[in-house]
Amino acid sequence: MTNNTVSSTARVLGAGLRALLVLTLVCGVIYPLAVTGVAQALFNDKANGSEIKDKGGQVVGSSLIGQRYDLPPKKGEESPAPDLKWFQPRPSNGLGTNSVNTQYSLLLSGATNRSGDNEELVQWVKDAKAAVAKDNTTPTYKVNPADIPPDAVTSSGSGLDPHISPAYAKLQVHRVAEKNGLDVKKVESLVADHTTDRLLGFMGEPRVNVLELNSALRDLTR
Repeated sequence: MTNNTVSSTARVLGAGLRALLVLTLVCGVIYPLAVTGVAQALFNDKANGSEIKDKGGQVVGSSLIGQRYDLPPKKGEESPAPDLKWFQPRPSNGLGTNSVNTQYSLLLSGATNRSGDNEELVQWVKDAKAAVAKDNTTPTYKVNPADIPPDAVTSSGSGLDPHISPAYAKLQVHRVAEKNGLDVKKVESLVADHTTDRLLGFMGEPRVNVLELNSALRDLTR
């Protein structure tokens, strides 16, 4: 191998090494730091996962992911019963449980993939309606199964929806008030304060974030 060949090879290798170092610095250090800095400065809440904190500053979850509010499972129980002192979210993953994750009670995301006339799905909805009517009927308030909104008895496409309709939240008011020894009007006001209208007045549907609502409820009962 001649000296010229060796010199040419060394120059190519040197140029490649310099390019690698520059690209690593720009793409692997400077760019990520710049994006992180802009995100933290302009969109701090979203950049940190849209965290929800309680009155004491403790993170209780994300406003983007639904959570379950269930009692500790009993021995031999197929799925835990809902803790009725809290507002309940939409059913998750086809009305069933699918996780041992104690923080979110969800491991997989997805819908039932059953058609609207599927016999098993129809029976699930009927059973869910009966359970919602039973759970939310109090000595002073009777729930008519015909008035139960669809989101109370069906899961969302992902099974992770953090919101419920204002209608479902209002249906739960009397039960939540009774279980927590609160005035019904005060709980109704809490729901109204946590109801978000359509984006720009016409996009999407009015909705209530269950985690935010229950966090406010927890602060009210402490």
